[in-house]
Amino acid sequence: MRNKGRSKIGKIEKSQLKWGYFFIGPCIFGLVVFNFGPMIFSLVMGLSQWDIVTAPKFIGLGNFISMFSDPLIGASLKVTVYYTVLSVPLITVISFLAALLLSTGVKGISVFRTIFYIPSIVPAVASAAIWLYIFDPMFGLLNSILRVFGLPAQPFIFSREGVIPGFAMMAVWAAGNTVIVYLAGLQGISRELYEAADLDGANSFQRFTRITVPLMTPVIFFNMVMAMISALQMFTQAFIMTKGGPNNASLFYALLLYRTAFQYQRMGYASAMSWLLFAIIAVLTVIVFRTSDKWVFYENKAD
Repeated sequence: MRNKGRSKIGKIEKSQLKWGYFFIGPCIFGLVVFNFGPMIFSLVMGLSQWDIVTAPKFIGLGNFISMFSDPLIGASLKVTVYYTVLSVPLITVISFLAALLLSTGVKGISVFRTIFYIPSIVPAVASAAIWLYIFDPMFGLLNSILRVFGLPAQPFIFSREGVIPGFAMMAVWAAGNTVIVYLAGLQGISRELYEAADLDGANSFQRFTRITVPLMTPVIFFNMVMAMISALQMFTQAFIMTKGGPNNASLFYALLLYRTAFQYQRMGYASAMSWLLFAIIAVLTVIVFRTSDKWVFYENKAD
């Protein structure tokens, strides 16, 4: 009887396994064909000299070696790192503070939540057009406001000094998804903890630093990693608004990669560049994960 029962359970498990593979098959197929396939192809092309028109010519590590002596690679990496260092902390802090304000029980707070979220769903091209008007040095909204207060007009993204801070401002404006994730995290904190802190005589600042921030560190960590990865791949706004100018001040790495592949027809070199960007993102992500144990607190983590 036991053997019959075991064989019956074994058949059920095999049937469930087959149906499981059947249902996840399309996902696995898409992952292999549309993700792993292009990655392997780009790696092969990165080891070749290819202009799309003629047949690829294998050159080994030639493209990767050439990148170390390419001044535009270094310049674009500096621009990308500068933007990342500036925008990621701003997005992390300002979005968190906005979520704290939106988590209050003020009447009509749902309207403000919608207002904060809308910019994140605006298409990148449309938002770039809006900000081109806002930053316009002659008739832009910001300079019109400055003139009202008797202040001189500023070139903003049309100057070397203002272009990256301008893009960082745009990134903060479009961080509605980050705010929503913070809101979800804040609502997951037990009210009992705040009530216990009130009984112990803790003030608002103490509740914030001893309860809110520690319990929100996993969410902060997630949003910070996602913002870093997104910043390192910055492309659309610079491509539409500044074309990498003025004087390569907004020549982001992804924009240079696009130019190399589709304007200069150096697809092999661009493929090698894409792998360099992949390596940079992977290394930085690993470093952030390895250091997260020192500041990220998980409530149910075993000691």
